[in-house]
Amino acid sequence: MAITDWPEGERPRERLLAHGAHTLSDAELLAIYLRVGVRGKSAVDLARDLLQRFDGRLSVLAEASPKELASVSGIGMAKAAQLKASFELARRALAQEMQARDSFSDPGQVRDWLRLKLAARPHEVFMALWMDAQNRLIKADELFSGTLTQTSVYPREVVKAALANNAAAVILAHNHPSGVAEPSRADEMLTRTLKDALALVDVKLLDHFIVAGNGTPLSFAERGLL
Repeated sequence: MAITDWPEGERPRERLLAHGAHTLSDAELLAIYLRVGVRGKSAVDLARDLLQRFDGRLSVLAEASPKELASVSGIGMAKAAQLKASFELARRALAQEMQARDSFSDPGQVRDWLRLKLAARPHEVFMALWMDAQNRLIKADELFSGTLTQTSVYPREVVKAALANNAAAVILAHNHPSGVAEPSRADEMLTRTLKDALALVDVKLLDHFIVAGNGTPLSFAERGLL
């Protein structure tokens, strides 16, 4: 049954307008974006298929390529491009919020952005969020990438990037594709090395986060590991 045949109070778009976007499920929000379904399936059914194809996780969906999105029956390249654009807008909106305010005073916002950026990456990625003296974001840098289980990080290159961005502080982050957020001994040693190296050029390491799946990113500062 097409959504237009549903009772008005059950249609996702009408519910959003009446009660707000927060009242809708992920599938219902996606259905509004998709607009129409395919023969035998409503837009909500199609949205559910799309989510199921990507483990039911928006973070995985957000990192899928246009080709992977279009491989879902009923999506096609046009809808895939629309979806990629919507997720990129969400990332940019969060980045602009971070640039406009004291980012470190709202660690939840930093966690949300990092989870959106790194949670679904299939390989390890190491990045730096360079901050000015007011802890506002200057630039988000993906500095290194590696394999499923590790990436090589070079302190000298991190320091060079800090100077190139005229940073006063930095938040570091990397992902664990394994889904386990616990820091390894190597993670702890690297963090101490980077903290000392950055201090030599007057750049303060504010935190180091590990992102693992949809769980809450682990904070080295909160663990007392800085």
